[in-house]
Amino acid sequence: MKLLFFILILSAACSDLLTAQLPDSLKYQSLNPKEFQQKFTEVQDPLLLDVREFFEFRKSRIKRAINIPTSGKFETAADTIPIESPLFLYCYSGGRSKKAALYFYEKGFRKLYNLKGGITLWKKEGLPVVKKRLRAHDS
Repeated sequence: MKLLFFILILSAACSDLLTAQLPDSLKYQSLNPKEFQQKFTEVQDPLLLDVREFFEFRKSRIKRAINIPTSGKFETAADTIPIESPLFLYCYSGGRSKKAALYFYEKGFRKLYNLKGGITLWKKEGLPVVKKRLRAHDS
């Protein structure tokens, strides 16, 4: 009887540990391009982060985007952006921005939005991009 009780307590403790880990879908919202654009216009003081490399960003980007490549400067960004800021993240196809959303979640940010399909799907749906080329010192 004591062994059964011990097993029940142990399994309950283990299940509590497993459920403490939130699935990624609860850490950030993945939105299709139209939802992403709509949500961006609805929230107060949003930040739009393009997490692609500069050579990608300089060719075309979403208006008002700030380039913070996943290859660097994330710690600086996490330390300088107010933690309550809504962050809208995108990349080429959605993979790097998901990783960026998880990074910012771990740093305490809770208003995180990922662009499903990245800028590729954004363009396919006919949404506007800025195509004026930038030089490294323009960013």
